[in-house]
Amino acid sequence: MPSTAQAAGSVHLYKIYYDSPGTDRGANSSLNAEWVQVRNTTGAAVNLRGWTLRDAAGHVYTFGAYTLAKGATVTVRTGKGTNTSTNRYWGRTWYVWNNDKDAATLKRANGTVADTCSYNSTAYDYKLC
Repeated sequence: MPSTAQAAGSVHLYKIYYDSPGTDRGANSSLNAEWVQVRNTTGAAVNLRGWTLRDAAGHVYTFGAYTLAKGATVTVRTGKGTNTSTNRYWGRTWYVWNNDKDAATLKRANGTVADTCSYNSTAYDYKLC
């Protein structure tokens, strides 16, 4: 069930795919199979410049110049790649999201928390927030 903010429309965490398929050996393709989706359910595009996504250990991704269209979802992938309107790349050379438990926090450019999502399970590879 969506939170009240999500029901009214918000920019929020939608899904975390925290356990990429196969053995975690650090290949870029494996890193990019680990990702977090951010969804905009407001009625307008939202400028995400300066917004951050972080895990419980303090790894931080900061959005650069990027506007998330109304009704759109963007996937933030852990590894390297070329940013597009639907995929952003963290550029890391090792995994961010723990395979058993972790917490994602999405913060606005002013530092206020927009959303959080945590998981504590090895039974699944992903978490719907």
